[in-house]
Amino acid sequence: MTFSVAARCERTGMFGLAVSSSSPAVAARCAFARAGVGAVASQNITDPSLGDRCLDLMALGASAQQAMDTITGSAEHIGFRQLTAVDKQGGTAGYSGEHTLGVNAVAHGIDVVCAGNLLATPDVPAAMVAAFEAGDGHLGERLLAVMQAGLDAGGEAGPVHSAGLLVVDAVSWPVASLRVDWHEDGDPIGELKKVWDVYVPQLDDYVTRALNPSAAPGYGVPGDP
Repeated sequence: MTFSVAARCERTGMFGLAVSSSSPAVAARCAFARAGVGAVASQNITDPSLGDRCLDLMALGASAQQAMDTITGSAEHIGFRQLTAVDKQGGTAGYSGEHTLGVNAVAHGIDVVCAGNLLATPDVPAAMVAAFEAGDGHLGERLLAVMQAGLDAGGEAGPVHSAGLLVVDAVSWPVASLRVDWHEDGDPIGELKKVWDVYVPQLDDYVTRALNPSAAPGYGVPGDP
C-alpha cells in the first residue's frame, strides 16, 4: 500500500525521501531523514521506530547495509516490515519481509533506493530509480519526478490518497517537510507538487530566518513593512 524513494544528492549532500500510499498521512509514519546522515523509509505494516533506529546507527558510522543488517537481525516482527536506507556515501540497502503485502519489490541505483508493496507491477521501483538517475536540479524536484514516474509505471494496484516529501540539508531540522495527508480524488502526488511549487521559492528564506533573522528577507504578507 506504499511506494517510496530515498535518495542522496551527490552535488549538495542533501538527503530526501518521498512516499505515497492508499493509506492516510503516510509521510507521518514512513519518512525519516537526518542531515549529514541519511534517509530511511519504514513502510508496509509500519513500525516508525525503525526509521530513527536506522538513522541512529548510521550516525554512529554504520553504512546503510550495516544498519539494515542490525535492524533486520534484531527487531521484533521484522517479517512484516519493508525498509530502505541511503547513507552519506550514497550506499543503499533494502529489505522486504516475508509478510510484505502483495506484489512488492526494491530497486537500487546510484545514491537512490526505491521500494513498494501492493504494487500494480514489480517493475515500479526500477522505473523510479531510472527517473532519479536521469534527473537533475533540486533534490526535492527530482524526488517528485520520481514519484510521478512510479505512478506512471503503475504505482499501487489501487488509487493512492496521501503523499509526502522530506528534504534535509545542513541544518538540524528538515528544510522541506510537505504532506498531503488525504486526497479524495486520488492525486496526492499532483497536489504535493503544487505545494512544492509554492514552497520552494521560500525554502532558503525560511532557513535564513531561523539562523539570522536580521538578514532575512521580508515576509511578503499583509502588514509586513
